[in-house]
Amino acid sequence: MIYSKKSLLLVILLLSVIVGAALVESRVLTSLAPSETNTLNSLEIKEYQGQKLGSIDDFRENSIKGPQYIDLSTYRLVATGLVENETAYTYNDVLDKHTHYEKVATIHCVEGWDVTILWEGVLVKDLLEEAGYNSSSNVVIFYAQDGYSTSLPLSYIINNNILIAYKMNGVVLLPQRGFPFQLVAESKYGYKWIKWITRIEVSNDVNYRGYWESRGFSNDADLP
Repeated sequence: MIYSKKSLLLVILLLSVIVGAALVESRVLTSLAPSETNTLNSLEIKEYQGQKLGSIDDFRENSIKGPQYIDLSTYRLVATGLVENETAYTYNDVLDKHTHYEKVATIHCVEGWDVTILWEGVLVKDLLEEAGYNSSSNVVIFYAQDGYSTSLPLSYIINNNILIAYKMNGVVLLPQRGFPFQLVAESKYGYKWIKWITRIEVSNDVNYRGYWESRGFSNDADLP
């Protein structure tokens, strides 16, 4: 088949457009890949090392002011109180500068339900050691974005390798699940599993009572 010069030029132009479009599409997909990777990281793990897990949808919404929506551009997690160096961490500071751990733990609510979850987070004691906590202190008080608070013995935090979690079942915490951080207070009732943590205070105030504790709930919150 013989092409005229005009037809040949049109064919060349058409091929150039097709090739150019393909290159543009490739560049766009490449530039979007990192954000897509983060967005697609939402497949929930249902089993871990042979143990069946509950679901992130098995929780009941019983927070005091509803889910909190925290802006990470202004968010800080503050370690304060009886420490040598009060420290304010960004979300990325916590994730990028500390060892990550996984732990399967079951949350038991006083309402009668429970959920077993694979939690991923960092150790509270790592943050406290970095801030230089006073070893003679005996209480750690946790504060949340919505005004909620609770306290636990320092010895419990240290000896049980208690986590603040940023993932559950492999999924980054949703706002209703406590994003950016929830305490994994294993062996304690759910009202100790504080969500939306903004401040961790090392203290000697053994009489401190958190939101529900000041309303009559046991300060120990030990499971039977």
